[in-house]
Amino acid sequence: MGGIGRVGATLASSIVVNRRQSPAVRRRLSSFVTYIRRIMTSQQIMALPVLDISKLQDPAQRDAFIAEISRTAHEVGFFYIAGHGIPQTLIDEMLTLSRRFFDLPEEEKLKVEMINSPHFRGYTRVGMEITRGQRDWREQIDIGAEREALPRTPDLPAYKRLQGPNQWPATLPELRDTVLRYQEAVIDLSKRLLQAFALALGQPENAFESIYTPEPHRLMKIVRYPGRDVTESEQGVGAHKDSGFLTVLLQDVQSGLEVEYEGNWISAPPIRGTFIVNIGEVLEMVSDGYLRATMHRVVTPPAGTDRLSVPFFFAARLDATVPLFDLPPALAASRRGVERDPQNPLFREVGRNHLKSRLRSHPDVAQKHHADLL
Repeated sequence: MGGIGRVGATLASSIVVNRRQSPAVRRRLSSFVTYIRRIMTSQQIMALPVLDISKLQDPAQRDAFIAEISRTAHEVGFFYIAGHGIPQTLIDEMLTLSRRFFDLPEEEKLKVEMINSPHFRGYTRVGMEITRGQRDWREQIDIGAEREALPRTPDLPAYKRLQGPNQWPATLPELRDTVLRYQEAVIDLSKRLLQAFALALGQPENAFESIYTPEPHRLMKIVRYPGRDVTESEQGVGAHKDSGFLTVLLQDVQSGLEVEYEGNWISAPPIRGTFIVNIGEVLEMVSDGYLRATMHRVVTPPAGTDRLSVPFFFAARLDATVPLFDLPPALAASRRGVERDPQNPLFREVGRNHLKSRLRSHPDVAQKHHADLL
């Protein structure tokens, strides 16, 4: 709790409201106590916590870190991660090349437009992705694992269509090498985070490996949000939850991400040297709601500015089924169940969940390449 919060706690506890006071005085005092407690609450949730994952490898700090990440993931579902070991030089290179990609002429970006890819890879123009039925005012390039496409045979599960090659801009050849190196670094971080989450749930640290080895599903986006002067709404990306295990988000310098917490929106500005991590729906399902996949959104940046971000989504294998963990009694008592959203039904079949999301978010690609699934 911050300094204001500590002062508020002292004030609130020292104020006595009793029957010997006049009704007017009691009302004023009660209103003041309510106001002070509201300040205290806002002080507690004004900022996301910063957790240091290097403590996971330190026997003296490991248990405290596990307790901290368990409490944070249960209550908020979002946090900054420091001590991750990914070189700042690689992070800076990723952001520099992201900017260079968006600075390419429009015709060069359209050569790798997503509409060309049945695997939902490639460039999406501003306003062409949909969240909760509304246009998102961002441009982006989607990049997954670099794999060969599978022949589309009658017995091929529909979700297998997501596997395939990426599209890379010919005029920025260095992007491919940097992205693939960055992906490997963030995959390693994601696996360490999953070990921590497994321990936080009272499971063996390798509890998740059976549903993501040997090849986890992953998706990375390089995103640019243009300023408010060139968009049609404040929706950079609409309020939503992420599928998969977790998301590791790299931000440049412009704020815009907001996290929903108890009816309020908390700003999550960039902090150099950290990533933002948020819980995905798979972790909510395996824990029956003990871990929290939290709604979040991006607000369009101010006029004359833009915002760059690089979210990395780490997920189970597409052919996996999400299990339900048997939690220790102390944790089981705090399960909230999986949240039901009519606009976003959840399936324990991993591939079915991911395909659902892609078909819904990119209706133009779905219509061109997957009309038989609509």
